[in-house]
Amino acid sequence: MISNQILQNTLDGLKTISRVDFMICDTDGKEVASTADMSTAATTVAEFAASPAESQELQGYQFFKIFDDALLEYVLIAAGGSDDIYMVGKMVAFQIQNLLVAYKERFDKDNFIKNLLLDNLLLVDIYSRAKKLHIQSEAKRVVLIVESDDIKDNNSLEMIRGNVSNNRDFVTAVDENNVIVVLDLSDGDSVADIEKRAKGLASFLKKEGMKHARISYGTVVREIKEVSRSYKEAKMALDVGKIFFDERDIIAYSELGIGRLIYQLPIPLCKMFIKEIFNGKNPDDFDEETLSTINKFFENSLNVSETSRQLFIHRNTLVYRLDKLQKSTGLDLRVFEDAITFKIALMVVKYMKYMESFEY
Repeated sequence: MISNQILQNTLDGLKTISRVDFMICDTDGKEVASTADMSTAATTVAEFAASPAESQELQGYQFFKIFDDALLEYVLIAAGGSDDIYMVGKMVAFQIQNLLVAYKERFDKDNFIKNLLLDNLLLVDIYSRAKKLHIQSEAKRVVLIVESDDIKDNNSLEMIRGNVSNNRDFVTAVDENNVIVVLDLSDGDSVADIEKRAKGLASFLKKEGMKHARISYGTVVREIKEVSRSYKEAKMALDVGKIFFDERDIIAYSELGIGRLIYQLPIPLCKMFIKEIFNGKNPDDFDEETLSTINKFFENSLNVSETSRQLFIHRNTLVYRLDKLQKSTGLDLRVFEDAITFKIALMVVKYMKYMESFEY
């Protein structure tokens, strides 16, 4: 539950303050953390743990028991036998015990949030456990997913957790590539505020060396039972964003547009559609000049004059290219209906290529 490194950092800080050396052992006398070699004192830990005393002085060391829910978890050893050392040791034991309680509560909340995101809880359990853990059932929340290869580093979760300032927010992970942030929003927060927080997190991650991090987020929910829906939306936004918005680091579920529909199409249906549109041809067979012309034409909302200007070609040259494309596909991009059909077809091809990349 609580890592040995956290206990070590705590002891180091307490030694700096008190100038007293400490050691924490398990009930068998095995060292967990220490600020000095106390192996001699550790040999009597098991004997002390079995005794009814909660504290004891032995061989010039003070021994203290640390409990977790009435169960003996650790033994603290303080170097020295004076009354002052006893008082300091008592305070340190109290501090460690409170640390155990705090981390246990956080662990319980983390477990609850994970199961909530993954839909592993019955509706009645969601509300009863939320009440027990002092988590508001009715509050505006939205789920963010942070994905990066660098997240495999063990410090990434704590790093992102440290950046999220609101103690009502939750940061957890359900796999090694993603960190999930459940943001608690105030009533006045809008989509623009969520975007701002996402950009702030992205900026922070870049400064910390996570240059290729992608962030997606779902829609705002007001009931705790709906958090899993926002999570699923964020997951879809992450996947769809990779296919159709690969140039963007932040993508919202509400911005997916027609890409959301295409993502849910079965591959056989997509292949049938492409075969009908392109008569068995592959859009990848178009030369680079044709593809750049098509993309620029769409960027400029089918405006011939503006497209020719941006491509630095004569208007008649652009018209010639569009006529050539019409002859090969049967679609005239200057006609809105044909342009929509062509645009969707290109998106379907992109989706098919993305899905096929996972088959190998």
